[in-house]
Amino acid sequence: MQIFTSLLLLAHPASQDASPDPDWDCANPVQQQEMNWCAANEFVLADAELNRQWARTSAAMRMRDDAWGDDVSPDWDARPGWFDSLLEAQRAWLTFRDAHCRIDGYAARGGSLEPLLVSTCQTALTKTRTQELRDLEDWDR
Repeated sequence: MQIFTSLLLLAHPASQDASPDPDWDCANPVQQQEMNWCAANEFVLADAELNRQWARTSAAMRMRDDAWGDDVSPDWDARPGWFDSLLEAQRAWLTFRDAHCRIDGYAARGGSLEPLLVSTCQTALTKTRTQELRDLEDWDR
């Protein structure tokens, strides 16, 4: 999964280390361009945390698959394992997030506010998904 979001980050303007304008302050953004950059940067940070949690959760799912082992009889349970199900869900979630947030942006379609709306939506959904992944990792503890 990290590959999917890493490709997005490479193309994302906020993946740069420093703001385009040294006077910009994300604690108190003033101009629309500054707000857009700060919101995009917030998404980059949320996405990085999602990727770290993905690594932990996917490792936990693989361990569950290993623990389940050869006891699975295809005659009674041919469903995909924990990791395969998680991967399928994550791919679907990424598609959902991007389409849903694109719709959020349409409230200002073509305007300078659109990137802020999209990034804010992506950040919110990504933080929620990170918690969901954390809960999946911890559910049997």
